[in-house]
Amino acid sequence: MRRLEGIFPPVATPFDASGAVACDAFRANLRTLMARGLHGVVVAGSNGEAPLLDEAERTCLVRCAREVVPADRWLIAGIGGESTRQTIARAKAAAEHGADVMLVASPHYFGPQMTPAALLAHFTAVAEESPKPIVLYTIPKYVHFAIPAEVVAALAGHPNVAGVKDSSGDEAQRAGYLGALAGRGVFLTGAAHQLADAMAEGAAGGIVAVSQFATALTLRLYERARAGDVEGARAAQAELSPIAREIVGGMAVPGLKVAMDLTGLVGGPPRPPLLPLDDAGRARVRELLAPLGVLVG
Repeated sequence: MRRLEGIFPPVATPFDASGAVACDAFRANLRTLMARGLHGVVVAGSNGEAPLLDEAERTCLVRCAREVVPADRWLIAGIGGESTRQTIARAKAAAEHGADVMLVASPHYFGPQMTPAALLAHFTAVAEESPKPIVLYTIPKYVHFAIPAEVVAALAGHPNVAGVKDSSGDEAQRAGYLGALAGRGVFLTGAAHQLADAMAEGAAGGIVAVSQFATALTLRLYERARAGDVEGARAAQAELSPIAREIVGGMAVPGLKVAMDLTGLVGGPPRPPLLPLDDAGRARVRELLAPLGVLVG
């Protein structure tokens, strides 16, 4: 398998006036993102409002994405579920409709019971049954715990475990994962404000939502980091970090969708119970993006 590396946006899911997935707008967004030079996409991720999608919608998003994402770029599908059975079923459905890699968040409803042994058993079962490689996904902001490094170490090197995505933003956690992988899998950061440092330490890139509306800047950071241009990467990071922290980190999906609307993509409203940004929030997003020269209209 070719190396999983690059910048991948966890793409937003647009909805139409009736609240259904707007498939045409979704395809149009992906065509634009591919034309801007991104290395692939993640569908049904956290920023794609995955917990608010039903199974048919998840499958539809993968199928629609495969129609647009070229074969030489990565289509990564979020498949994390609360049961091992559900997660495996999602992996098989996503693979059937063209996904290359599965992004697997931890089950978390029964949080206290998600011991290292339980997580290891879960991820091992998914890896064994998934038709495509899996990436372990740790996101304490929503799951409320991190995948232990010992679990990553136990799974590193498994022929169907490609690596780890870490959205914790915790430097010690990142170091622990990189050490646990020990070159036996890729590390992708989900913390855009740490992309330069993560790549300097060995990350293969990032799954970062900011790349949907600050694509050129994110790719510039990636290319400079990849070339070993530390100062250039840090300069790009200084521009990227404030918008990543405030729009994606602070405003979450509603902020991301406004940023997309302002930069030539279709964001639209989030799905309830999420609420759209108010006028002040929209104005703040515009203010943050103005210096980048990415606003449309």
